[in-house]
Amino acid sequence: MVREPALFDSLMRPFAARDHLEAARTVPDLAPLRGAAAWRAPEIVFWLIPLLAYFLFPKSLALLSQIAITALFALSVDLILGYAGIVSLGHAAFFGLGAYAAGLLSKYGFGDPLLGLAFSALVAGVVGFLTSFLVLRGTDLTRLMVTLGVAMMLYEAANKATEFTGGVDGLQGVEMTPVLGVFGFDLYGKTAYWYSVAVLFVLFWVARRIVHSPFGMSLRGIRQNVARMPAIGAPVHGRLVAVYTLGAAYAGVAGALLTQTTQFVSLDVLSFTRSAEIMLMLVLGGTGCLYGALIGTAVFMAAHHLLSGLNPQYWQFWLGAVLVLIVLFARDGIMGLAQRLRERLARRAKP
Repeated sequence: MVREPALFDSLMRPFAARDHLEAARTVPDLAPLRGAAAWRAPEIVFWLIPLLAYFLFPKSLALLSQIAITALFALSVDLILGYAGIVSLGHAAFFGLGAYAAGLLSKYGFGDPLLGLAFSALVAGVVGFLTSFLVLRGTDLTRLMVTLGVAMMLYEAANKATEFTGGVDGLQGVEMTPVLGVFGFDLYGKTAYWYSVAVLFVLFWVARRIVHSPFGMSLRGIRQNVARMPAIGAPVHGRLVAVYTLGAAYAGVAGALLTQTTQFVSLDVLSFTRSAEIMLMLVLGGTGCLYGALIGTAVFMAAHHLLSGLNPQYWQFWLGAVLVLIVLFARDGIMGLAQRLRERLARRAKP
């Protein structure tokens, strides 16, 4: 995981005193936190890449839209795993709930895209909140089993409820109105691309504000040492429930985006494969770093697209080999490798 020990130690230093009353009266120094929240030049350059990709790959806008949507899904998993340490193999349950919620809303006459996003976030967030009391009761292995079980139940429920979901044939009849009443979805995927990128950026900005807040730092503290946090007055269970609900809502929005840009929903949105692949993308990019979710998704999906085109029969072998090499030589993912290289260059630059 990509960690920021200096920042964490700075925030926790006021609470290290043995006298609990004296520590409670001490105000933490939030200056390092504000510094970490400031936007840097590499981040600005990173968000110019979607603009550049639009002109470089005008015939691949559908793929680029899928990357943006999947990156938002990976971001939702990073919030619960990378920052709070909640492992899940069934996060596709919330992705699928958001996809079906947006699809059904549109099918029955409410095709406004933004309304669909809000409704999907609400549905997935409520289900995430209700299931969090089951998921958070056990250890990591128990959480894996519970999340996987919830996803499997929802998959079978969607498969049986053919009158509403379409079953194996998928949900059809989804028709979306123009975004903001102006930008209609076209055959070339231009509106879908900019719409997906805009939603990803807005929700990334919100997530960035959250993880660089005292709430976000308390999540990192829970992940690093859950036994210590109650001693300094942090409500561990409440924070975990909150971030799990938030992650579910983010996944619901990602599912809604997929429905709105493709105007179709299949059972695949609830499959275990989708949950497993998103974990691979997150590990590839690096957990505990929001940009790791975005970069891991882009690299994984680009490699998937290129290798399957070059070798349709054995592309999974080569993709697996690439993943193994990255795990061997970049244990903290691409972002972890980049951080180590930056630290090494900084040490060499010192006189």
